[in-house]
Amino acid sequence: MFTNYKYTVTERFLRYVQIDTQSDPLSKSFPSTEKQKDLGRLLIQELHEIGITDAEMDEHGYVFATIPSNTTKEVPVICFCSHMDTSSDCSGTGVKPIIHMHYDGDDIELPEDNTIIKTALHPYLASKKGDDIITAAGNTLLGADDKAGVAEIMDAAHYLVAHPEIKHGTIRILFTPDEEVGRGVEKLDMSKLGATFGYTLDGGELGSLEDESFSADAAKIVIEGVSVHPGTAKDKLVSAIKIASEIVDALPKDSLSPETTEDRQGFIHPVRVSGIVEHAEIDFILRDFVTAKLKDHAGFLQHILDAVMAKYPTASAKLTVTEQYRNMKEVLNLHPQVTEYAEEAIRRAGVEPLKMIIRGGTDGSRLSFMGLPCPNIFTGEMALHSKYEYVSIQDMQKAVQTIVHLAQVWEEKS
Repeated sequence: MFTNYKYTVTERFLRYVQIDTQSDPLSKSFPSTEKQKDLGRLLIQELHEIGITDAEMDEHGYVFATIPSNTTKEVPVICFCSHMDTSSDCSGTGVKPIIHMHYDGDDIELPEDNTIIKTALHPYLASKKGDDIITAAGNTLLGADDKAGVAEIMDAAHYLVAHPEIKHGTIRILFTPDEEVGRGVEKLDMSKLGATFGYTLDGGELGSLEDESFSADAAKIVIEGVSVHPGTAKDKLVSAIKIASEIVDALPKDSLSPETTEDRQGFIHPVRVSGIVEHAEIDFILRDFVTAKLKDHAGFLQHILDAVMAKYPTASAKLTVTEQYRNMKEVLNLHPQVTEYAEEAIRRAGVEPLKMIIRGGTDGSRLSFMGLPCPNIFTGEMALHSKYEYVSIQDMQKAVQTIVHLAQVWEEKS
């Protein structure tokens, strides 16, 4: 099917990563940064050039587009989704993408900042010997998470519009802001999206298909200390900063943390501490594949808080827990064909499906519980949120093929 096809995914990707779209976890606006809309505007222009006339971006920064059905069958409306923002964990300003043609399988030394991507730490990279690898120059992240997914959906749209002989139902395209700060679908109008099932393109290695994610809550401890002039503070001053430090120090050192867990093990993770003597705050993320265990993690955190605060009767503290997202598997189990069709499409692309779990979440986690069952498909993006990020061009091309085949599978099975 793709014989002699001139892929556009690489050129698109190289354009997209040079647009700074970092989201801001501390921002109260939506999207959290206006610059994410810069990419959105470019995508609309390119969608129009492809021939998709209804492409638009709403006031919240969501990009919508439709590839109309070209079949007489009644096929469920399928959505392909990726996020436009990049992580705030590493600079995304001035990204300089580099293509390492016919990668030789050795460590990759980047020209800036003495950064070396070591195969000993990145074994998947070593397995890509012979592929064409894209990295950043060393001072920034690359932005493959998730501009690889964006570029793949755009190239697949280009292919489907140019090849009307490939029968498919109505396809909705969705690009979201603010996924990296956990707010990616917060303002999404599901009735406007109008899809029945969906797929996020936000996975990693070739062939990976993820239909199970963490369930996630956010937790915040707010501490009110007692501020007194340090010159007269004996037996009076109670430092909220020191209380916060005790709480964090009381967390287990050999379990219940990201650095000590793997597979389906959950954790309690402090992600931000701020404060002064009188007032301090600690933000946590709680994660587990079993949703009910989130209450156990919150209860354990409350136990630590109570034990620490018992030593400071003149101070006070409160724990608040907020739901973030839930394990998509709970929804996808009710619609097994969504994952099965994706497996079939990956096989048709000449790749063996690799069922995996997400030790994290995607827009698909929340979309699944908003009425759009939505597993996650590979893009090739690896070493995310860091200067070591890379992607294989050949992996991206296989993702494009998978999207096209998936649209075809839904039409055939309907």
